[in-house]
Amino acid sequence: MMDRNTINSMTQHFLTQQWVPYPVEQVFAFFADPANLPRLMPPALGTTIDKSCIQPASAPPPSQAASRIPVHTAAGTGSEFLISFRPLPFLPFRVRWLARITEFEWNSHFKDEQVRGPFSVFRHHHGVCASMHHGQMGTLVTDKIEFALPFGLLGRLIAPLIRLQLRTSFAQRQKRLPHLLGCAK
Repeated sequence: MMDRNTINSMTQHFLTQQWVPYPVEQVFAFFADPANLPRLMPPALGTTIDKSCIQPASAPPPSQAASRIPVHTAAGTGSEFLISFRPLPFLPFRVRWLARITEFEWNSHFKDEQVRGPFSVFRHHHGVCASMHHGQMGTLVTDKIEFALPFGLLGRLIAPLIRLQLRTSFAQRQKRLPHLLGCAK
């Protein structure tokens, strides 16, 4: 039996941040709409939402008028999504991933966790906060990911490849995000 310290030592952490020139309410509403997930993923992965069970946010946003995206599309705590993607573009098979929103606070953050999928552990904290950049008000988007891979030593050996894939995926997302937000106005 593994003790908690062994499991924690195998957990990897990934952090990325991006400033965008859009208000917090718009940015949060965009990320909280699960239909936008495939648009945020690298096209080569062919990400699709195969099934979703949306639990609407338990309360309306504090400033519904400020949100330019319909609030009924926001996935609140308890929402689940079955996602599939190609882990490598040249592979013909797809990986299925069931994720659940475990925490949701309007215009601040939400967290999702893998229920079933390729990782032993996968938790993703999506955060937004108002931030000034070069004299312009906008939003700082922060993504914190905690993950652990299965297969013991083999999983630890491929962890650098997973980190590279995360860096590549988020770099592509950061290039496209301002355009996607501009189209969502």
